[in-house]
Amino acid sequence: MSEQPAPSAWKRFWERGGFWKALLLAAVYYGVYQLIAIGVFFTLGQFSGPAGSPLNIAVTTGLPILLTGVVLVLFAWSIGWLRELFGPQPIRGRGWMWIAVAVVLVTNIARFAALDYAEAGFAIVIAWLFTGLCIGFVEELVTRGYVVNLMRKHGYSEILVAVASAGIFAALHIGNAFGGQPILATAIQVGYTFAFGICMYLALRVTGNIIWPILLHASTDPSVFLLTAYPSGGSFSSLAGLGNIVVIITGLVLLIFIRGSVTPKSGSPEFATS
Repeated sequence: MSEQPAPSAWKRFWERGGFWKALLLAAVYYGVYQLIAIGVFFTLGQFSGPAGSPLNIAVTTGLPILLTGVVLVLFAWSIGWLRELFGPQPIRGRGWMWIAVAVVLVTNIARFAALDYAEAGFAIVIAWLFTGLCIGFVEELVTRGYVVNLMRKHGYSEILVAVASAGIFAALHIGNAFGGQPILATAIQVGYTFAFGICMYLALRVTGNIIWPILLHASTDPSVFLLTAYPSGGSFSSLAGLGNIVVIITGLVLLIFIRGSVTPKSGSPEFATS
């Protein structure tokens, strides 16, 4: 039987995992995304129409994220992680974790139901759905894919895996303050994204595949942005607008119940939870 070739130094570096490598990867991702966004703006921005138009949303917001996703997939291929990231999870969740999935799903449905579709227009809705899919894919791949994998490979407890995944996800949104977003609004967004990140981690655990948190996330951002801009009015819109508060409470409460450890099995790429 022929011997398997030894893994490259590049692959060995990432296989050892660790929190600082998760931070490094997130920082590089953020920098790459910003460079791509600037490049798209200066090359295609003038052809994308007025700000807020469907084409402008898709080109200046969705396209840079999509291109960043291509870079992330190529990186996964370079270290042999495509199956680990996109295949079935080696550990599965417990029944109570479905609460996170249910809360996010119900709040998203409520927001979509409370939209004024006539005012928004079909093209705007489609543009945001496309952009939301790009956002969900990239942000979940970074934080529930790479970060979780790196933390697990280093043998951290599950609570630390969950907190690192949600914390890095939240920290990535601090940069919005440098783009003109008010400090208070950014602080609220960071708190929300941390709690939402906990919900997405639990969605990953209980569904067993990253595709489901990607889709949940992909439906979240468009529902928030569209409801903010195009509410149908009335009490139902006001009630649907409280969805972020419900998610914050859910994420923080469920965080208390995360228990156990996630450690690599000797000689195996799989993991066990106790």
